[in-house]
Amino acid sequence: MQRHAPRIELDDVVYGVHAVDEMLVAGEPLRKIHVGDDRKNDPALRNLLERARAANVPLRFESRAFFATFPYKAHQGVVAFGEPFAYTTLEEAIDLRKRARPALYVVLDHVTDPHNVGAIVRSAEGAGATAVILPERRSAGVNPTVRKSSAGATAFVPIARVANVSQAVRTLKKAGIWVFGATRGPRSRPYTEADLRGDVALVIGAEGEGIAPLVARECDVLVDIPMQGRIASLNASVAAGILLFETVRQRGQASDGPGD
Repeated sequence: MQRHAPRIELDDVVYGVHAVDEMLVAGEPLRKIHVGDDRKNDPALRNLLERARAANVPLRFESRAFFATFPYKAHQGVVAFGEPFAYTTLEEAIDLRKRARPALYVVLDHVTDPHNVGAIVRSAEGAGATAVILPERRSAGVNPTVRKSSAGATAFVPIARVANVSQAVRTLKKAGIWVFGATRGPRSRPYTEADLRGDVALVIGAEGEGIAPLVARECDVLVDIPMQGRIASLNASVAAGILLFETVRQRGQASDGPGD
């Protein structure tokens, strides 16, 4: 029987100076870090190398040939292998409300572009979100591109994976969380008219397709972002950023509790 070399699980790879450094700052476990020989004495890597040594993370200095075989080209001569990403469960994510109120969740309905997922996680972290929720199938998981696009935010924001987005929305509602879906249509209202001051979840749809009709029906309130130009919709990560920081803006005011 022919033996095959063990396949590298690329979801466990983090690459790029900033993304790897953020993993070290957050105390995320790393199995090893590969650094280009030509960057061994680079001042830009001084802090990263010091943190790696302090955390007893093995460092290996590699030739250009090592990085030439690496599938992700924007590695900047720094590649780390971490432990498999530790997803939380939906129940654990909901339980996080006990730490800080009001809670803020971001639910991604089959957002497949890892750059968008990473950018959304980054915005969610900046807005103080409680957790991000994404489906197990037809969605980008937390892979190297997501980690890099998030600028390290995946190390700080709990991320849950669920089997069914519609069921997850129902579970959030049963827990007393108001669910707002971002979509255009006759049932939608301008996002600035929605009361986002209580415990809320923002549902962001897939690129091009938007929120699935079944998921939209489960939402308490549908909101849209008025467009002035000829393009009918925004990039998913841009739409998420607008809604997240509208929530932040509203929470700077006194809150009378969740509502629509």
